[in-house]
Amino acid sequence: MPSLSLLQRQIIESPLDSRLFVSGVTGTGKTTAGVERIHFLLEQGIPADSILLLTPQRTLQEPYLDLLESPNRMAGGEVTPATIGGLARRMCDLFWSLAAEKAGFRNPDQPPIFLTLETAQYYMAHLVRPLIEERGYFESVTINRNRLYSQIIDNLNKAAIVGFPHTEIGARLDSAWFGDPAQRRIYADAQECANLFRQYCLDHNLLDFSLQLEIFTNILWRDERSRSYLTQTYRHLIYDNVEEDVTSSHDIVHEWLAEFDSALLLYDQAAGYRKFLGGDPESGLALSRDCDQVIELNESFVSSENIIQLSNALVSAVTEQEIMEAGESASAMEFIMTHFHPEMLDEVVERIRSLLEAGTPPSEIVILAPYLSDSLRFSITNRLNIAEIPWRSNRPSRSLRDETASKTLLTLAALAHPHWNVQPNKFDVSHALMFALGTDLIRAQLLTDIVYSQRELRLSAFDIIKPETQERITYSLGSRYTLLREWIENYRASEPLPFDFFLRKFFGEVLSQPEYGFHSDLDSVRIAASLVESVKKFRNAMEPALENDMDLGVEYITMLQDGVIAAQYLESWRSEDKDAVLVAPAYTFLMMNRPAAFQFWLDPGSDGWSQRVSQPLTHPYVLSRYWEPGRIWQDSDEVEMEIETLARLTGGLLARCREKIFLALSDLGASGFEQRGKLLRAFQKVLQSQAG
Repeated sequence: MPSLSLLQRQIIESPLDSRLFVSGVTGTGKTTAGVERIHFLLEQGIPADSILLLTPQRTLQEPYLDLLESPNRMAGGEVTPATIGGLARRMCDLFWSLAAEKAGFRNPDQPPIFLTLETAQYYMAHLVRPLIEERGYFESVTINRNRLYSQIIDNLNKAAIVGFPHTEIGARLDSAWFGDPAQRRIYADAQECANLFRQYCLDHNLLDFSLQLEIFTNILWRDERSRSYLTQTYRHLIYDNVEEDVTSSHDIVHEWLAEFDSALLLYDQAAGYRKFLGGDPESGLALSRDCDQVIELNESFVSSENIIQLSNALVSAVTEQEIMEAGESASAMEFIMTHFHPEMLDEVVERIRSLLEAGTPPSEIVILAPYLSDSLRFSITNRLNIAEIPWRSNRPSRSLRDETASKTLLTLAALAHPHWNVQPNKFDVSHALMFALGTDLIRAQLLTDIVYSQRELRLSAFDIIKPETQERITYSLGSRYTLLREWIENYRASEPLPFDFFLRKFFGEVLSQPEYGFHSDLDSVRIAASLVESVKKFRNAMEPALENDMDLGVEYITMLQDGVIAAQYLESWRSEDKDAVLVAPAYTFLMMNRPAAFQFWLDPGSDGWSQRVSQPLTHPYVLSRYWEPGRIWQDSDEVEMEIETLARLTGGLLARCREKIFLALSDLGASGFEQRGKLLRAFQKVLQSQAG
């Protein structure tokens, strides 16, 4: 058991009929108390299957899962870890016959088909693409198609989360707009597409997140039979990161709390990082009124005094308040300044090497940026590889199609399924062979130039290559290639398998074998597992609705080429090597809810730290419970939102820092221009206050 304060022990060992609301900033031991409370409940003989662990997203459950999956846990049932979305899906599945007709499904006697983010985007693309290409919808919108589809889905999710009819989305957005009239047409198009998608779901028994949540909150939670199933099953609640959860979740917990024997609600006072996803700190805080006792934790177990002083000074500078006392905060930060961006990245890696040589574990170092583009990610990780520094990267928005391991599998799959008529070019095939066969690019390109026929979609035998060229390629590589080619040829001659079955078989029988590319590359194995899971979920959702002449493999690859992102797989968060330097977007690190001794903030002069991503089809603040209908969203609202966002972000990062932050900036940013964003100006104010 970790070292606990008296207040933590009071929370953990509180009576079995208590309802506590515990608040505090990050690092004050709230989650530790939550984990130990579950341990305490189990030790008191509370059945594990009567305990509900609720969090806004599954990644926040990791500290609890470490306890629940440990060899020392109590024997017996299982604690239920859930999100509001997970509960909604489970209830829709269990009580489908009760809800289907009331919800307006055309075939209530048929089973439901649950959509992932990927398959929802697939159907959205299926419906919206013809409107874009044939009827000129969204003509003035310049964002990628996948972002366009995802923003329409996001609108439906916001309506379900906040609790207003999805038919009001366009009107709400339109009423807050003041500017180019063309934007009103975009909102009208987005509304029509949302209506079209919802009707298609009702006609084909498809349940995306928004429909699952609406059925749960509006039908099943209101029905005595289904509601009593929940209230009788779960008698004890642990609800962590309340501030990050959505409005509808808070509404249900508000009504449910009186039914629990005990409840522990944990609230981070300075957080609220998921506001753009519908997170609602205000309605979360209101749950404190439903609890018997409110406890505030003030002592940080993470940040040093210097870091706390820096955090207070920086947040004051961001919010344009007077900096009362900066103290020794200068020792908690260090600037890395160069003229050019590549030089700055070189210096970052050199500082990390020095920290490691001084005995810092790699897991205590994180490299953060407001956004982690492919080029920035490659630039950093390539330097870390050269320096032989272990690293891991987490970027939930990164598509599976961008990963080398999945590109390899998809390219070779196309060669094994000539009837798909997906023709990889020589560049893709040479890179696939390079990775799959564990060789270098020169040999892989030489081999591809000789054996690959794009017109016939076939690989020829290694034996027909001239002996001198065989020697250049090497016979050991030729042997691996021959085994891979023969496997593909034998598969082509047999009855095709479902796509995910094919991937499992190919991976297990060839690609994971010794000397092949996947054999010892655990990160690539994880990506392969995510790809298989993605394809499996796609098949489960698509098979009932696909027409007979459509091939799932072709449809899946088309979906990836459209840029539809892969759903966030929990396995990618939990199976990666933890003893490595983390490279991640700042918000991703915040939602991992773990501290680090040293943080490297890249490009603090970038506007990306405070400005939100352009979302022409939606608006997270207008589509919230607190926006007054008809009120115009003005520039002053945008500025106020940016200040609030930056204050929360910087305060949250520093609350997760034990010793020091390194601010890495170059005179010329990655795009070649000088950067002077709000965050850098705030740091300059802090430095001036110390100098004064």
